[in-house]
Formats: sequence, structure tokens, C-alpha cells
Amino acid sequence: MVRLLGPQDRLLTTIEKQYPEVTVHVRGNHVTLEGDAREVRAARTLVEELVTMVREGADLGASDVTSSARILDRGEGKPAELLGQVILNSRGKVIRPKTAGQRAYVDAIDENTITFGIGPAGTGKTYLAMAKAVQALQRKEVERIILSRPAIEAGERLGFLPGTLTDKIDPYLRPLYDALNEMMDPELVPKLLATGTVEVAPLAYMRGRTLNNAFVVLDEAQNTTPEQMKMFLTRLGFDSRMVITGDITQVDLPAAASGLRLVTKVLDGIDDIHFARLTSDDVVRHSLVGRIVDAYTEYDEQQQARRFEREQRDHDGAREGANRAERRGHTPQDRRPPWQRGR
Repeated sequence: MVRLLGPQDRLLTTIEKQYPEVTVHVRGNHVTLEGDAREVRAARTLVEELVTMVREGADLGASDVTSSARILDRGEGKPAELLGQVILNSRGKVIRPKTAGQRAYVDAIDENTITFGIGPAGTGKTYLAMAKAVQALQRKEVERIILSRPAIEAGERLGFLPGTLTDKIDPYLRPLYDALNEMMDPELVPKLLATGTVEVAPLAYMRGRTLNNAFVVLDEAQNTTPEQMKMFLTRLGFDSRMVITGDITQVDLPAAASGLRLVTKVLDGIDDIHFARLTSDDVVRHSLVGRIVDAYTEYDEQQQARRFEREQRDHDGAREGANRAERRGHTPQDRRPPWQRGR
């Protein structure tokens, strides 16, 4: 019951927020639901699914409650089955998909040689991909893990960085090291790095290589150029698997010519390549992150709509001017110099 309700009954509060017309009473091991009959039935189904997940060893959080309620409301299946898949059990922490979108993403990695995980921040794109990489290594499905990302600053220029080459590139690759240390024994990670079983490298180091029998993850792929994306994808060797992750709404390239944005058009529909698209519904960080993503998405759509309307008005105005000139019996005055008018 403690694991079902959460610390300070936070999960209980989350359940009540999902169904405002239902009052939840807890006494001992008994949960009583009162309110609108339809809402009570929905809340009961949710509580039963959460109980099943707890019995199977899941450590529930607020995101699990909201995700489970969303899955039930949409009729997408049983949350205990969709979210019950355990990828890793590392240092007492269970890593598993927490939304239906994440489950579809994980399944796509299992079923395809190349998988693209595209979505906003906080949707678990890189985290789940790295968990699948560690799982594949532990199961001896691959001989090594290769993690890469482009060395691009986020909207600022850091200038000259002192130290060796490793010191210079480490700040860009630090998120990958942090995730490795969280999923594996921190004492084991340096040994795997030293032997080359796990390799963390900038994207620029991939040129000229063929990656055989490896699980390859490219992070922050929205900051690759089209040429870099082509180069990376053609590194694929035998018995290897690739996962490319990125958020096409956060491009830090100067010219904003993202290779990830282009590849969705070039490779769409090719067999054994899958594009998994995650949304704000799949955000598992603070609940505000999902709302922030939605707010920015709505703002961008409004800006695009205004831009389209402005271009349409300009086009219609130019066409109306040409029509008026034609009705007056002459075309607009040619203001070019005489020596250019015959061209």
C-alpha cells in the first residue's frame, strides 16, 4: 500500500487529479472510491492496473499514474502490460518504458536495424537507447557499444578550451558518460572504456570506419549536417544496430540545415529503418516540461501560420496589381535601362 500511494500520498493525489469527480478514501489495505459512476469505474480500473504493476516490482512515480490513465482513456491496452517491460535492473533501479510511445520506441529498436528516436526533451530518447545498448552487450548480442554525438555548443561559443584533446571534447560527451555510470557499475565503466568495449567519441571521428558487431547510438543528431548524417549511416557494418536520437526543434547549427530533418524525408518508407516520433505525452521529467514543450509547439505553429498568411497577402496583392494594369490596357512600366530591355 505504501508503494501504491507513494511518499506523502503523492500518487494518491495524482489519481484524484486524474479523476476530479472521484473521492478516494484509504483505510488500511482498503481503497474506497466515491463519485460519478462512470468516473469511479475508470478510477477503479486505473487503481487495479497500478496494483498489478506494484506487485510485479515496479517503483511507481507520478508519471506512471498519468501515463497509465492516458493509456486507459485512449483504449491503447493495459498499462501493466505496456509499461511492464524491464530493460535493465541496475544497482536497484529498474529501467523500463514509462509511456505507450516509449514502449513503441523500445519495440522498434528490437525489430529494426536502424531506429530514429525523434521528439522533445525529456522523452527518454537517449536514455532508453543507451539502456538497450547495455542490455545487448550484457546478453552478448554485440561485442561493443559505440556512443557518439556532434561537438556543437547550444547557442553560444565557448572559445578555446585548455588541456589535451580528451579534455576539450569531454564536456560535449559528458551526458553520455553520466548515463553509462548510472546504468553500469561505475568501477566497471573505466575498464570497458580502456579495452574499447565501450567507446565514446565525437561524430567527427566516425569518418572512414566500418562498425561491425556493435550497438551504435548517435545523440543530438539534430546538430548533424546532411553530409555528416550520410557519413554516419554508411558506417553501418554486419551484425550491428544503430539508434539515432534528436529533437528537430532544437537545432544549434549556424545555418540550421539539420541532417536529421532531411533524413526523415530521404529514408522514409525504407524497410528495416523506423522513425519513432515521441511527443509531449511521453515526457517523463517534471510535469512542467511537457507543458513547456506544448507551449513552444503552439507558438511555432502560430508563427508559421502568420508567416503563411503574410506571404499569401503579398502574393495576392502583387497579382491584383498585375490584373489592374492589364485591365488598363498596358503592362507595368519597364524600369530597366534601354540596353537591358531586349533581353
